[in-house]
Amino acid sequence: MEGTTWAALTAALTVAGAIWTWIAFRRRGAANGLRALGFTLLPAAAWLTGTLEVVVEIAGSITDWATSLVFNVLTWSGVGLAGLALLLFVVSGFIRDRQLARGQAAGGSGKAPADAAPSARRELPSASARSKGGSPVDDEMADIEALLKKRGIE
Repeated sequence: MEGTTWAALTAALTVAGAIWTWIAFRRRGAANGLRALGFTLLPAAAWLTGTLEVVVEIAGSITDWATSLVFNVLTWSGVGLAGLALLLFVVSGFIRDRQLARGQAAGGSGKAPADAAPSARRELPSASARSKGGSPVDDEMADIEALLKKRGIE
């Protein structure tokens, strides 16, 4: 584009901003009107400093990139594969949790699986061992354990 085209674009943006500024002053008051006036002056400042062309070029490049992203079959194939990978991770987690629960419900006589969380393999000390220590946390755990036993949950 040449200089007159950039001047016309600047004038159009400034006129649109002036209308917006007038509406902002009338409807929302001085603070919003002054903010709108600041935005109205930006296209003229960008044209005078030569940065209006840079801003338009950047916006055009981003638009080209976005349209090639949206309408490119290979890109959407990659997005689909990433979604499938995420789905497989989630499903495998559910299956693993069900297998661990089934193994614990089946008797728990065997050792816990090697990939189980350390807290699942660790046993709490017995109530008599905790009472010897006399720690307040151990006493609270003993109370919780007694409540669980009372309700049949272990």
